[in-house]
Amino acid sequence: MHKPMAKRTPLRNVRAFRSAILGWFHEQGRDYPWRRTTDPYAILVSEIMLQQTTVAAVLQNRRFERFLATFPDLATLATASEAELLREWEGLGYYNRVRNLQKTARVVLAEHNGRFPSDPILLATLPGIGRYTAGAVASFAFDRSTPIVDANIARVLTRLFNHRAPIDTTESRHQLWSWADNLVPPQNARAFNSAVMELGQTHCSARVPACLDCPVHDFCSTRNPASLPTKKPKRKTMEVIEHVLFIQKRNGSILLAQEGGSRRNGLWKLPERSHHQVADFPHLATRKYSITHHRVTLHIHRCPTSQVPPKPVNSIEQFHSPQALAALPMASPFRQALLALMERKR
Repeated sequence: MHKPMAKRTPLRNVRAFRSAILGWFHEQGRDYPWRRTTDPYAILVSEIMLQQTTVAAVLQNRRFERFLATFPDLATLATASEAELLREWEGLGYYNRVRNLQKTARVVLAEHNGRFPSDPILLATLPGIGRYTAGAVASFAFDRSTPIVDANIARVLTRLFNHRAPIDTTESRHQLWSWADNLVPPQNARAFNSAVMELGQTHCSARVPACLDCPVHDFCSTRNPASLPTKKPKRKTMEVIEHVLFIQKRNGSILLAQEGGSRRNGLWKLPERSHHQVADFPHLATRKYSITHHRVTLHIHRCPTSQVPPKPVNSIEQFHSPQALAALPMASPFRQALLALMERKR
């Protein structure tokens, strides 16, 4: 789609640009639960939750509200056990996000007397908080005139300025942040940043931009918005095959292994073995899931308790009763597989 030529530019007509997008946002802005508060703790929770997770996924089943109900303040989050933390985050993935959130709670309590700093430079020194998250907390909680650039805002800026270079380069990131800094108003930055972000979620969406209805289409330089932004070639998806065992005692307890590594450390899963170790066991089911650049095919095999192959060195494997499973932190693909297997056993 080729849209009409721009009549104005955002930087030369910055007051008019701000007025147009803020007027639209005040009339049509969406009512998200995290927009009803200026509490920096609640806003940080929402921002960490929304990293690598869609708004719809966070809204579904009231994940944001449920997390705050379980951990209503810094103190309850700081003192939570890792199992409680991971169980509450289950299904959102990227579990180091919630670990860093807990670390931040402890640092704010210990080093800032329980009060979040409003300065984005200080906020960026907290665990797991980068430039965007620091700017978001400063802007949304304290109304600081601070630029933010997420994927939605980057798309809007790229199209406004017809920036055709790949946006995932150092030079492009610097340029996008510079534009965002020049556009954010000295007052009412909270609403302005929310408005630009929402514009990227709605009118300036990735696939079908609604340019003719866009409140700032007069300021947009690109003629072919659907072609922007551009990115460097994607990494190839790697195919991975996993073989796991379903081992259940007569009393119903099930053998689970605790995961290591940096991504899902501390979560529980069905114990994994090599293809050769499971070759003689009946095949129960095959499930597929994706994680980052990997597409995983999960093969599940039934194994008698008397024939469990040797476990990997330094791994932790334990039997857990069916009643205890609900409280265990577990990655969604394994919980879904386990629930399906238990249902079949009935």
